[in-house]
Amino acid sequence: MRAVAGLAAAVVLVGGAGCGSSAGGPPAAPTAAAPAAAPSAEPPAARSTAAARGVPFGSHRVAYAKGTLRPTGDRRTLDERVRAFYEEWKAAFVTAKCGSLQVISPDADHPYVGEAQGYGLVIAATMGDRPLFDGLLRYVEAHPSVNDPDLLAAEQDRTCTSVNGSDSATDGDLDVAYGLLMADRQWGGDYRAKAVKRIAAIKASEVNPDTRLMKLGDWATSDDPLSKVSRTSDWMLDHFRAFEKVDPEWRAIREAHQKAIAAFPGLLPDFVKDGRAVKGEVLESEHDGDYSWNALRDPWRIGADAVTSGDPASTEAARRLSRWVSGRTGGDPEKIAAGYRLDGTPIEEGPEPAFVAPFAVAALTDPSAQPWLDALWRSMTAAKPGREDYFAATVRLQSMITVTGNHWVP
Repeated sequence: MRAVAGLAAAVVLVGGAGCGSSAGGPPAAPTAAAPAAAPSAEPPAARSTAAARGVPFGSHRVAYAKGTLRPTGDRRTLDERVRAFYEEWKAAFVTAKCGSLQVISPDADHPYVGEAQGYGLVIAATMGDRPLFDGLLRYVEAHPSVNDPDLLAAEQDRTCTSVNGSDSATDGDLDVAYGLLMADRQWGGDYRAKAVKRIAAIKASEVNPDTRLMKLGDWATSDDPLSKVSRTSDWMLDHFRAFEKVDPEWRAIREAHQKAIAAFPGLLPDFVKDGRAVKGEVLESEHDGDYSWNALRDPWRIGADAVTSGDPASTEAARRLSRWVSGRTGGDPEKIAAGYRLDGTPIEEGPEPAFVAPFAVAALTDPSAQPWLDALWRSMTAAKPGREDYFAATVRLQSMITVTGNHWVP
């Protein structure tokens, strides 16, 4: 979910404060709150097994599709830049409150949103950070949707209390389930069983049975006018591909989304209904039918599937997006606008980091795009994350992970 109004006035919270603690006051130190205690020690045999099955960050154990680009430079140096940005991201956005850890979202409608916790779980699993993963998972499990306890309530206030209906948002749920599958690959344990339950709940409550496209959340029931509206940034093809290993019916769901993507010859809109961009404000703003604050993630999501699967449909879609924006900007990332109408007309002048970074993932798929990819890499790594801009920083981090060859599908 991407909120566009009512920005929360938030600061980083530290310590193990209870749910009623104040959100005011500066952090005690310029680093992120101390993570929850690490899990109890495993016997040497168990640690050896986990090491063999896991994917340590920077190991590049899971190869990308043949021909995938990467930024020019030493691979170790690229990985270290991601690690450094990850530590900066944690310092800015990981908080400790209510007996768990959370990713705070100061630029959203509420301090804690499901999207952020899902992002955090996937990032933590990718980086091999089990204390962070388990701390975030405690928070997720403490905030079930009112409609389905195997889904996540999408919004909480400063006291960690679920608000605004206490129901789910699909993007957060998809990442939570995906993160759990990654955790199973990294560490074993009961993560897979938890993932299986959430994947079943997503299919039952957040997939439209007629279109097979993702719904907006478990609240979008058949009698709701928004039940047939789908958010394109929820079309996470690599997630669906991972879910196929749990439930083969997810293949048809994935293929339905790839067909929907192919129906758009260029940019995708934030929201679609009946296979077309919505008109006017449907859920968030007058730009719901444009390439705006939701759809900006599409080049990253589509590109991530292309480079990890080699699927021709995903590769073509990602390459098309990359070539369009490179041509539109003359190869200058600073000229990427902060949103476009589907005819290519800019909505606002850029650059805006959240709109720049995802195009670097799409550029990985184009053999002719090395100079463009290098320019995007320089742009997306030029500055530290702003402490009030969780969304852009988190999209940048995940794009950097993928661009450096560190994204993988469990």
